[in-house]
Amino acid sequence: MADSEIADRRILQLQKHLLSAPQAQQSTQLEAAPCAVNRSLPRFDATFMEHYLDTDRGLKEEVYDLFKQHPELLYAVEEGMTKEQHREFVRKQLRVILSSGYSPMSFFMKDYKKYFYMAELLALVDLSLTVKMGVQYSLWGGSVMNLGTERHKKQYFDAIDKFKIPGCFCMTELGHGSNVAALQTECVLDTTTDEWIVNTPDDSAIKWWIGNAAEDGKMGTVFARLKVPAPDGSGALDDHGVHAFIVPLRDEESQCFPGVEIKDCGYKVGLQGVDNGAMRFTNVRIPRDNLLDRFATVDRGGKYSSPYSPSRRFAATLGELTGGRVGLTCGSLGVLKGAVTITVRYGAQRQQFGPAEGREVAVLDYTSQQLKLMPMLATCYALHFTAAFLVEQYTQAKRTKEEELVADVHSLSAGLKAYTTQYTAQALSICRECCGGHGYAAVNRFGALRSDHDIFQTFEGDNTVLLQQVAAMLLKRYKDKFSGNPLGATWGYLRQMARDSLPPNPLVSHDTQPSHLRDPAFLVKTLRYRTARLLHTVAMRLRKHTRKLGAFQAWNKCLNHLLELARAHVEAVMLTNILEGANKCEDLDARKSIKAMADLFALQRIQQDILFRNDDYVAPEKAKAIKRMIEKLCSELRGVCCPLVDAFAIPDFILRAPIGLSTAAKDPYAAYLQSIGWD
Repeated sequence: MADSEIADRRILQLQKHLLSAPQAQQSTQLEAAPCAVNRSLPRFDATFMEHYLDTDRGLKEEVYDLFKQHPELLYAVEEGMTKEQHREFVRKQLRVILSSGYSPMSFFMKDYKKYFYMAELLALVDLSLTVKMGVQYSLWGGSVMNLGTERHKKQYFDAIDKFKIPGCFCMTELGHGSNVAALQTECVLDTTTDEWIVNTPDDSAIKWWIGNAAEDGKMGTVFARLKVPAPDGSGALDDHGVHAFIVPLRDEESQCFPGVEIKDCGYKVGLQGVDNGAMRFTNVRIPRDNLLDRFATVDRGGKYSSPYSPSRRFAATLGELTGGRVGLTCGSLGVLKGAVTITVRYGAQRQQFGPAEGREVAVLDYTSQQLKLMPMLATCYALHFTAAFLVEQYTQAKRTKEEELVADVHSLSAGLKAYTTQYTAQALSICRECCGGHGYAAVNRFGALRSDHDIFQTFEGDNTVLLQQVAAMLLKRYKDKFSGNPLGATWGYLRQMARDSLPPNPLVSHDTQPSHLRDPAFLVKTLRYRTARLLHTVAMRLRKHTRKLGAFQAWNKCLNHLLELARAHVEAVMLTNILEGANKCEDLDARKSIKAMADLFALQRIQQDILFRNDDYVAPEKAKAIKRMIEKLCSELRGVCCPLVDAFAIPDFILRAPIGLSTAAKDPYAAYLQSIGWD
């Protein structure tokens, strides 16, 4: 057949489609047409999955019932409030929680799982509430309880718990955020009066972005350089580095004490319900006992004592603040679960286009939409199981105080906080896009969630800085492996480093069988190979460049390599945990869905990383097979994605996005119409 004839036939076929399209648009049928290309996993009981995922349903029911009884504390549109209105709104929410008998400080000190679960639950109530509670209990309360001694605990516990002393965590300065060791605020001991004198030496040392400071804060844990008179009597001051001090800020009438100056930081991109402020200190005097002295003491004569070296004391001080990162991980996960729930439900009922002379199909039946949302759902489940693992590890570390486990938790919390918050921030934008114009309506919450959550990538440790901590720990473990030191739980696979870093078996590199591609042993080994390979190569690069450039410049030259290593490690840990979650699931059909999500999670990471192709770990035909398998898994998960998000069990009155409610499948636009005044 001539090329001209083929072209003519294609033109005629296109004309038929174009001419028949208007007729299809005239249909008033709202029922979504089934999409024949979608394959489905076996249906499972969403209630069973809910019970399997949720180990403390009692707390969820109690907390959400509390807000069900107070619907006035659940706004419809956050964007309509001024910062003053939103701050008062958050205070009312917190007072209701406290008046109902909850003791957040007790949770934080004794029942860690409940505390972190509350962070996840409250994230969809109001992220400003989640953050304000984090400031009050994790940061202000946690710093006093964990960095102070028994006298500090007895003196402040009840008042902090009941919000009688709203407090601040005064670490960040205008000129220094992540580099805590370089903070410039000073606390100088006056031995004649037995007092510390707190000063802000210059504008760059002004405390900035301090939560609870603009309106509520009565006291604060101020991180400042501890300086005492030199023992030689010369009049010089010995600088012992950054320590934590309790500094009174306001009196009972909310007036600043002499020498304390506080300004409102004003409107932010989000979290308007949190009163962030800036503060300057001028010759503020506090008792010597206000030093939080768990790791270092100063006596009446100005003698400084610590059982630790300066570097270890500083690390121990920051290590006690790990709980804040765990809380942010859980809060970010709560946001991700909400966003995925809204988007999947909307996509399952929203219809656009379809075959000629046929009904429109749900947008979630389009493979492009599936490729955006099914891996996201899989990642959400992987993060769920990994966050649960982190909380369990944190609980054990607090109980046993085992040094290796504490270091393990510190690194894992840093890596998972960075990974989760960055992933959620990106997912929120994708979810908004997947919901089209309706995702842009404030009432459907994507705008507020995106604005409020965005800063999660920065506070409690900038994500780039945290990932470097993970990379540094990996390098230390790499060195330990060769020196024969024991490895912690999360790092155990580094024992396989030498074997896993060997050139791949050609038979495996070319294996395209579905059973092989979905084999947990293959998937786990592949992601671990990537981490091992990146770790080995970056260690070699650092060694080479350090000789020529020095340690700092060598690290900077390898920085992107180090960040890639840290992310790879976190993803390897995530895969292990979601596979374990699948194996422990007693319902066979539910287990198949979790296993499919684990496979999809791993295969997408393999497909996206060119390292596997460069190392000939994945041959070209295998890469194509992986692509086909990803599309197949997305299609299969499409059939169970609604019960998978239903298993998160987020009540409609908490979700509050009209296009994503549980009723959307029966009446997709009723709640949305009501939101603008149509019954």
